[in-house]
Amino acid sequence: MKKPIVLQGVGLVEQITVTEWLFEAGETVKAGDTVVNIETEKATVGVTAPADGVLEIAVEESPELVAADAVLGYVDDQA
Repeated sequence: MKKPIVLQGVGLVEQITVTEWLFEAGETVKAGDTVVNIETEKATVGVTAPADGVLEIAVEESPELVAADAVLGYVDDQA
């Protein structure tokens, strides 16, 4: 089953920038691993994997803003 990678506790943040994926698509990650760094107006934050599995990237690194509640990628725990 694919588990979405999303920024938790979005709060007042409306847009983010994906600055760096720390793993390549297709690599195996463990729950709690920081898999991607994002930037808000005030901070850089690491977003963690929600489960053990294979990483799929949905939003590439880019200076473009995306919605803070966007699904950044998935972890497929059945792969």
